Formats: sequence, structure tokens, C-alpha cells
Amino acid sequence: MPRQLGELEDAVMTRVWQWNRPVTVREVLEDLQKERSIAYTTVMTVMDNLHQKGWVRREVEGRAYRYTAVSTRAAYSAALMNEAWSTSDNPAAALVAFFGMMSAEQREALEDAMRVVQRTDPVTEPAAEPEPAPEPAGEAAGEPAAEPAAPPAEAAGDPEGPGR
Repeated sequence: MPRQLGELEDAVMTRVWQWNRPVTVREVLEDLQKERSIAYTTVMTVMDNLHQKGWVRREVEGRAYRYTAVSTRAAYSAALMNEAWSTSDNPAAALVAFFGMMSAEQREALEDAMRVVQRTDPVTEPAAEPEPAPEPAGEAAGEPAAEPAAPPAEAAGDPEGPGR
């Protein structure tokens, strides 16, 4: 599971994720310098560390590398949430507490996400409930129940019926 990115690693990855294209150390440096004083070699070291940790891949272009994110910010956030949740000694209570911290907008986003997951995951699809079998007439009148009829061949999965 991923460890949380450090502050500078997060600042670099935020740009890589936002720009969603191969980036150079120089581009990231120039953008970071709008907020703070930072050296080229510092950014280069951070990006190399991110490469070593598997967060970015890089390709040589001339005398420099171009870095591309390996996964999305959403995937990173999901992995962190999963890690935190799975290490809880009471996952259900952790989820209840987490949901309790959510704003109305976040709960709405959660509901939207659950609808998407339920549409795409056959395991979470609720099974269609079979219609209840009609009660035999005699049973309702207090008479002994008749033997149930054999299901039609189509319901048993054989459209041709037995022996055909």
C-alpha cells in the first residue's frame, strides 16, 4: 500500500496530475517557484525519488527526462483511504465515523459513486427476487397441500424440455 506523499512530493505530483502530460523538472520548478523559493536540484531529486518509488515513469528527451504519472490522484486517494480503513480494528465503526464527517456534497458524491459501482460490479447487483409461488387453493381452505407441480422445462434451463 502506498505511503502518504511528503509535502514537496505532493506539490510535485499535484502538478504532474493536473497537467496530465509528460513534464520536465524545469516546468515543475518554474511553477513551484511561483509559491516558494526552491532549487532546480531539489525538484530534480524529488522527481527522481518519485520515479524510484514508482509514482512516475520517465523517458529521456534530449538531455532531460520527461515524467508522467503512473496512476491518478483519485487512485492515490482511494489507496490511502483503503489503507486507513483496512488497518482499523473496527472497520464498520471507522466507516460510520468517516461518513459522519462528510459534508452534504461529499455524501452526495458517495451516493453517486455507489450507484456507479453497483452498475459495474455484478457482485453488488441485487438479485432479482423471484415472484412468490401462488398458494395452492386447498391449503388456503385448510386442506392438505397438494404435491407441487414440476417446474416447466424452460424454467429449469432447458428450452426443449426433457429428452428432446
